[in-house]
Amino acid sequence: MSRHFQPKPEIIAPGGLIAILGGGQLGRMMAMAARTMGYHVRVMDPEPACPASFIADETIVGRWDDVDAARRLASGADVVTLEIEQIGVDALEEVARLAPLRPGVEPVRIIQDKTLQKPWLAEHGFPVGPFRVVRSEEDVRVAGPALGGNMFLKIGRGGYDGRGQVRVGPANETDFGQAWLSIGARPAVAEQALDLECEISVMAARNPAGEVRTYPAARNHHENQILAWSVLPAGISTELELRAEALAAGIIAQLGIQGLLCVEIFVTRQGELLVNELAPRPHNSYHQSERACLTSQFEQVLRAACNLPLGSSDLIAPAAIANLLGDLWSHGQPKFPNALEVPSVRLHLYEKHTPRPGRKMGHLSASGSTVDEALERVLEAKRRL
Repeated sequence: MSRHFQPKPEIIAPGGLIAILGGGQLGRMMAMAARTMGYHVRVMDPEPACPASFIADETIVGRWDDVDAARRLASGADVVTLEIEQIGVDALEEVARLAPLRPGVEPVRIIQDKTLQKPWLAEHGFPVGPFRVVRSEEDVRVAGPALGGNMFLKIGRGGYDGRGQVRVGPANETDFGQAWLSIGARPAVAEQALDLECEISVMAARNPAGEVRTYPAARNHHENQILAWSVLPAGISTELELRAEALAAGIIAQLGIQGLLCVEIFVTRQGELLVNELAPRPHNSYHQSERACLTSQFEQVLRAACNLPLGSSDLIAPAAIANLLGDLWSHGQPKFPNALEVPSVRLHLYEKHTPRPGRKMGHLSASGSTVDEALERVLEAKRRL
């Protein structure tokens, strides 16, 4: 087993070099926050003109499993963090050999594969819905009846934004064999379809000194398995809020993450909280934290990685975001000035130059005196596009 760099819980002061595995929109917003705080930034991404490249001091071009690129990213860096969890384990190991890697190799290895993540949650006593790990078509056929004949099949590695998953059930004509082939006949998790009240997420932060902070829960609305909008706070009961934040704090501590962890949670109609998925990085559902909270998720991940005191996650005002997908560009440039006529609305574009259906190109954010007002503002602005 390779030896990892053993980071001391020292503070990495402004002026240091922060390296980021991934240069997408999350890396871009992390880099912008790092610049504000006086840090230098290096990113690694398969695309030389990735969104973060326009902000970073240096961009290393390499695939997620490129060990040599990972070595170049980490060399001379004061700390390495990430904006995407699908990094090859060998590349993570190489980074950890050269610099403090936060959140850490083992948490990312577990989280990046649902066939490891879901059993880990269950084995450590965290609440999850009924599921089965499946590695063959026969496994899928056995899992179907065991899960009530109504389930989602999700690939273990690489699926996001609805990709790599299929629903199998009474209202779906896809049979077990077709479902298995549709996800590429790859190891997956079969999850029982649940009777949901809503979907929420809770962001937790933990630094090397062991300080933990949680954000208020966000309520999320998906369309075609892609987040359409999210509001903060979620508007759930105080009892559910406390349980959800305690759940996120427990998971980040158990995993030993140094950085951020977003815990996506199903709220059932019976009042159960069931963990859906984990993300060891900033998350789409907390983009509005820069409007709603004293410390945005993008500043918080840097504070955690650099072992600075964590910022307050207290609410300033209710806020909402609405995603802008590439579909909006299908008839030409969206009418951005029209959207900005709506009070308190801000436009966030990621400098992705090729719009594609389903691709996240940017988002709108708004604050309001209530969650409903903030949400109506971003949705009205989106309608005006």
